[in-house]
Amino acid sequence: MIRSTTILSVRHAGSVAIGGDGQVTLGDVMVKQGARKVRRLHGGKVLAGITGGAADAFSLLERLEKNLDKYDGNLLRSATELARDWRTDRVLRKLESLLAVVDSERSLLLSGNGDLIEPDDGVLGIGSGGAHAVAAARALLGHSTLSAQEIVSEGLSIASGICIYTNSDILVEVLGDGDGDKA
Repeated sequence: MIRSTTILSVRHAGSVAIGGDGQVTLGDVMVKQGARKVRRLHGGKVLAGITGGAADAFSLLERLEKNLDKYDGNLLRSATELARDWRTDRVLRKLESLLAVVDSERSLLLSGNGDLIEPDDGVLGIGSGGAHAVAAARALLGHSTLSAQEIVSEGLSIASGICIYTNSDILVEVLGDGDGDKA
């Protein structure tokens, strides 16, 4: 189990939002509160959230970006190739991270085990507080009129009150209605 951060993505009402908290821990010590774990890729058309080792995650994001360029922005093909390489390459398979990646059509979870998972309901969470954030987001989707951005923000806030590896310094990015940097 990777004990670090929380990333949450919600696809709702014509937009997709992905957000993460800013806490960085080394073992059981918090060393930074405002890290940026959500990135825009491929000219802003793809959003990615990272958990796990920072160097590992950035290496994977770099490979994903190259795949996106190679496959003309096709997220599914790019992610499939990354997942395959991550599982089979002797160096890559040692990387400890999880990625959540979204574009206007798909939301995907990638892991070093070769996992490439697209959630049925458009809600995706990774990291230590991922399950807490997903539960909160699903409840908010079913019982509120909040936007995808607001649901991600609230879901992460709820997770930060439960998970000791998640803080309330939250950054949310959005594709679709209200496109742009959100905090």
